[in-house]
Amino acid sequence: MRAIVVKSWLKGPDDLEVKDVPMPAPKDDELLVRVDSVGANFFDILTIQGKYQIKPPFPFIPGAEFSGTVVRAAVGDGRLKPGDRVFGSTDSGAYAEYTSVPPQQCLPIPSTLSFEQAAGLYITYPTSYAALVLRAALRSGEWVLVHAAAGGVGVAALQIAKALGAKVIAAVGSDDKFGICSAQGADHCVNYRDSAWTSKVLSLTGGRGVDIVIDPVGLVEKSLTCAAWNARIVVVGFAAGTIEKIAANRILLKNVAVTGVHWGAYAKNEPERVPEVWAALFKMAERGQIAPVVYDPVFSGLDRAKDALRAIASRATHGKVVVKPAETQPKL
Repeated sequence: MRAIVVKSWLKGPDDLEVKDVPMPAPKDDELLVRVDSVGANFFDILTIQGKYQIKPPFPFIPGAEFSGTVVRAAVGDGRLKPGDRVFGSTDSGAYAEYTSVPPQQCLPIPSTLSFEQAAGLYITYPTSYAALVLRAALRSGEWVLVHAAAGGVGVAALQIAKALGAKVIAAVGSDDKFGICSAQGADHCVNYRDSAWTSKVLSLTGGRGVDIVIDPVGLVEKSLTCAAWNARIVVVGFAAGTIEKIAANRILLKNVAVTGVHWGAYAKNEPERVPEVWAALFKMAERGQIAPVVYDPVFSGLDRAKDALRAIASRATHGKVVVKPAETQPKL
């Protein structure tokens, strides 16, 4: 089969190489999945550069998020069978025509979603749900500020917040993304590159400020300016490239709670939360309240993965960037 193989840390996506490699040899308790779509993520870039917290041993196939069709079921698992449409995640191995994965890391694709949409479901949507519900305890009617609201995590947070009855301000890095956010239900949009964006947020909330901030960028310090009394700020990531140092006195003065969310760690630390979150998300999907927005174009062929990741790095994309492996299907 064909796959992207990383043999040493790379400078960036331009150095990615597609190779012919042996088919995965899944263990008895693993699924074999034919990959239809790969969800490209900013952390894929960090991973191939050796800058991410997870550093797979060389050589490795990058990529964590995928959708596809079960080819071989896992022994003892009666939940997923050959032919089932699934989406899931793996520590590495998604940028390939086939991948092997434990069945507990896969879920059936909701009937309302395509393979391309499902490739952007496994990481971003539970992350955003956990941020809004488990960490920020969102209540209907509250004001939510979502940074990078046109991105994968941002769109998910926007849709989920609206489904839960919030008033949402979408913050993006360019005015041309306002339409994307409005189409997903944002009540208002601001450009966080505008020096007056915090004043606009205060004006939109009648001077009160927002109750919740979802921040995958690294804008906590500035967001404190337009946070309400008892606001909750949830740190999701650092897409801006730097880790902030925050003046603690500003947190104190407004009684603000600054928390983090690491969805991947729930399986180890609070496993009982995982089915709870997915049950809530599946209900939202069935009602048509959530659906990943797939960036156009979809990048066809593993050789186009470098183009997909370059587009993410340039901040030119919106929604979920998807790569589809080549159509050739090696013999099993």
